[in-house]
Amino acid sequence: MDKDRIKGALNEAKGAVKKTVGEATGNERMEAEGHLDTAKGKVQGGVGRAKDATRDAIDGKDRV
Repeated sequence: MDKDRIKGALNEAKGAVKKTVGEATGNERMEAEGHLDTAKGKVQGGVGRAKDATRDAIDGKDRV
């Protein structure tokens, strides 16, 4: 598993927490940061999955 996938999952979790806290406290800035962290995490996860797929293709492994 690529390290970008792990970092992406952590950023998504961090973003979800920030969004929730921002909504609960009425802190629009924190809520917006949460949305950005979530989006960043999704992109990082996608990059990690692409790296894994490329690595597997080079190694001749089929992975879904």
